[in-house]
Amino acid sequence: MLLPNGESLQRIIGTETEFGVASRHVHTSDPVENSLHLISQYPSLIAPRAIWDYENENPLRDARGFEVEGERERPGPEYNRALNKLLANGGRLYVDGAHPEYSTPECSTARELVAYERAGELVAAKCLEVMNRTAEGYVLYKNNSDGKGNSYGYHENYLMNRSVPFDVILQGLLPFFVSRPIVAGAGKVGAENGAAPATYQISQRADFFECVADLNTMVKRPLINTRDEPHADPARFRRLHVIVGDANMAELSTYLKVGTTAIVTHMLDEGHDVPSFELENPVDAVKIVSRDLTVKADLKLARGGVTNALAIQRAYLRAAHEFYACRELSPATKDVLVRWEHVLDKLERDPRQLTAELDWVAKRQMIESYVDRKGCGWNDPRAALMDLQYHDVRPDRGLYYTLERGRRIERLLDDEEIAAAELQAPRGTRAYFRGACLRKFPHQVYGASWTSVLLDVGDVAVKRVPLMDPMRGTQDLTNELLEGVETAQQLLDRLSA
Repeated sequence: MLLPNGESLQRIIGTETEFGVASRHVHTSDPVENSLHLISQYPSLIAPRAIWDYENENPLRDARGFEVEGERERPGPEYNRALNKLLANGGRLYVDGAHPEYSTPECSTARELVAYERAGELVAAKCLEVMNRTAEGYVLYKNNSDGKGNSYGYHENYLMNRSVPFDVILQGLLPFFVSRPIVAGAGKVGAENGAAPATYQISQRADFFECVADLNTMVKRPLINTRDEPHADPARFRRLHVIVGDANMAELSTYLKVGTTAIVTHMLDEGHDVPSFELENPVDAVKIVSRDLTVKADLKLARGGVTNALAIQRAYLRAAHEFYACRELSPATKDVLVRWEHVLDKLERDPRQLTAELDWVAKRQMIESYVDRKGCGWNDPRAALMDLQYHDVRPDRGLYYTLERGRRIERLLDDEEIAAAELQAPRGTRAYFRGACLRKFPHQVYGASWTSVLLDVGDVAVKRVPLMDPMRGTQDLTNELLEGVETAQQLLDRLSA
């Protein structure tokens, strides 16, 4: 399917990670204060006085055609600066509710997204290191649950064509999301939120979903989020805001999570048929999937009969092969398809074959080995502690990083790529222009957002440079514009010429 101007839709993706903060000190237990203090410690800010521009943001619009009541966030300048830190890589470090959160810049491939999400781990770890120099005892986790009944989010974002009806998206993605944890679950000891007991389950988030579709993200959590906040030209684009996924540590889990979803959204954008599985109760089904370590438990269909998570994923994979059989297949997409099939084949034979590839399998093996060695049960507090420690962002303490150092988990990236992603914006999206402005004019960038850069050149009014198309503002499109420009005023003169 083509956009109104005849362009094909590039796959633009990004993620948002809320980190869990823990403190050993009773007098420093305020999560909001801890989060604000944490993000203020980042040592590599290049425009510390820049604010976040909320002008084009409205999280109250629902994709089903209405707007709910509520207050849109509009903090004053000083509190805005405390809440938001604009990063050199085009991403954002901020406080959302009671958690520090990192948003990647807009990326154009799954591999690129993995690099920028992992760069967020570096950012978080550096903040924590500086914070602990003066007040030891803080720990930061890239996970989704504190084990005490509280869940915090990990959100994915996919650019889609506005012309695709939301009902088509909902029906096309619901069975895919219900079954996706077998590929992208982060693993979890126990159960929460009043869900059925479990020794170990595949997904951290599954227990916290209570309805099929809704606008909420913190209560009555839906499998399909209906937020209609495109962060782009609303006449051309929609942003699919996905809250059903886990925060992963393993690179392959993240890669397949976003890569396979980008493929399915591409099929929906082009009007291609996707598998039709009408589940009897999708909310119950995602909990069944999470507790089924064989990945083959029966899921009831609304019109009789059963299926299972593995069968659903295989059906989507077959549909993807059919879709790309008559289209140009990029190397990046081909790699996702190959790895997707490889993982599903191993899951069918024995999920334990994926100990070096997927989070939920790697974590299970690690904790199971400990439990067997110590002769304790899965209900031993040390098992739950290992679950948490797997997600510790400190490189010298996190159990996931122990697997990396021991070369017991598959890597897609090297450390140099991740380090570069912390400081350099992606070249193929509008994030490049945002990052370039921050580097070139750190004292003249008054603020920025996904859809704007605000420049203060000393006039009465701040000048807004709109970025309503995520596929513009790339290195190729802005190199000539930015070449030789030394001031924000020179940039504005070129833009108005």
